[in-house]
Amino acid sequence: MTQPKRPNILFIMPDQLRADFLGAYDAAFIDTPHIDSLCEHGVLYSNCCSPHPLCVPARVSLMVGMDALRTGVTRNGLFLRSDYGTCGVRTWPEILVENGYATAAIGKMHFTPFDARLGFEVRVIAEDKMAVNLRDDYADYLAEHGLRRLRGQEHEGYFETKGAIVSPIPWEHSVDHYVGRETCRYITEYDDERPFALMVGFPGPHPPFDPCPEFVSRFSPDDMPDPIPPSDCGAPEMRRRNLDANAYWHEHDYSDWTVAQKKRLRAHYAALVSQIDHEVGCILKALRAKGELENTVILFSADHGELMGDHGMIGKHAFFEGACRVPMLAWLPWAEGQTTRDDLVTLTDVTATILGLAGAPVPEGMDSRPLPGLGLAGDAPRERVFGALTDIWMVQDRRHRLIKCATGEAMLYDDHRDPHQQHNLIGDPAHAVLRERLDGELTAHVMDTMSQAIFPRLNER
Repeated sequence: MTQPKRPNILFIMPDQLRADFLGAYDAAFIDTPHIDSLCEHGVLYSNCCSPHPLCVPARVSLMVGMDALRTGVTRNGLFLRSDYGTCGVRTWPEILVENGYATAAIGKMHFTPFDARLGFEVRVIAEDKMAVNLRDDYADYLAEHGLRRLRGQEHEGYFETKGAIVSPIPWEHSVDHYVGRETCRYITEYDDERPFALMVGFPGPHPPFDPCPEFVSRFSPDDMPDPIPPSDCGAPEMRRRNLDANAYWHEHDYSDWTVAQKKRLRAHYAALVSQIDHEVGCILKALRAKGELENTVILFSADHGELMGDHGMIGKHAFFEGACRVPMLAWLPWAEGQTTRDDLVTLTDVTATILGLAGAPVPEGMDSRPLPGLGLAGDAPRERVFGALTDIWMVQDRRHRLIKCATGEAMLYDDHRDPHQQHNLIGDPAHAVLRERLDGELTAHVMDTMSQAIFPRLNER
């Protein structure tokens, strides 16, 4: 078919989904047919990095197309200034509304305040699964059915399993099903003459790892991949801080975390991914029934991954593969088949891609680039990807990765020879020239980015 000039745009983003738990990324232990189908007419990007692998920094950068060092949002607990518009910053939904699109956001967005719009004309809010006291749309829905969000410790076996639990909330009222159902409702009832740009944020597979019984029964811990072991030459202080932080948030003692517990957690995580795959199938069905599937470009990615025991760690906030490598799939209704690309791309590149697909201008100052292979202007391949949070920085080329931590620890990995990042080359004399080159590039990038930081500079006016 011919490429539509102004397609609908659907961006689906689960929370905390690592790439290697999808069939499209060669996971043999899980079946994700609906998500996998998104690249059957389009592009699968095999080398996509979340440059800010933490919830709020990743999402803020995505909304404005700028790296976290420029937004200033380098950790959770921070957000855009309330007067960001007067600083000359606009979100991609704001730009699309100006260019004749209807915009909507359904599910988890992690904005501050939680009901902020940031350019979305319609919002249906189902926020973080751990925000048990938040009165969003999903909380109101649960209350109407005599239910409420549950704390992790309210689930049977929560402490014994290190968080691998089964939700007592029936599937029909579960949060990811609610988000999927509301998305289908939006599509089915849509009657605006404008094309739509819809962002769907599934709260799963973020903790608590609480799939419904009918999904968790499909997975055995014995079938799950083993966690990548900690490396003696890694960063023990970084690992300690990771476990201490997660012990606080999840109320677990990880000092006695066994491989069996890690694999059970992975089975529950896989079940949550399977639940989301089911909902993606329902969304595709709704688009097809509405006659809009052939007029809709679909992008699928995640804000970051989940370590689940890799390197002896849990959660995200790291530049190991399980935390920062995320899926990136593009459904293009006019494409004749699947293309796989190994270009270096980032989650933040979704911003410029959405603008390019809509025929909207990409503002000067964005760090985002259109994803390559979609025929969009400015899609030159990257030679480097830089990542940053408050206390950890990273530079990655097509083979090597340098990571620097506020603990004073540093890591250098050859991702081709050492894909599991077990052999730290930082002190290897044979890699001294490479180390110095990457360190210089990272330092120059941080300095240049900070010198152009939007908010501090404009705040002085």
